[in-house]
Amino acid sequence: MPRFDEIWNRMINHAGDNFYTKTRFVFTYEINGDIFSPSRTHYKISKVDFEKAYARVPIDGPGVINNIVRGPAYVWAVLHDQRISKGMW
Repeated sequence: MPRFDEIWNRMINHAGDNFYTKTRFVFTYEINGDIFSPSRTHYKISKVDFEKAYARVPIDGPGVINNIVRGPAYVWAVLHDQRISKGMW
């Protein structure tokens, strides 16, 4: 498995692209420093939340990480997208 910094860099490279939640809601995001900002909500998700979830991939769905990260639907969607996972999980 790649180091998390590589995953975060992939996420930075795909900021602004369309992603889909497990329930097929489309969203985009911006990353500013260590903060992930999804387009469908006003709250911010920290890089640390993605790192916590990454330590558990593959994850069956956002409900599995609901109690450990903020915005589990977005975290799950991004980490399990082929552009980010490269098919490794």
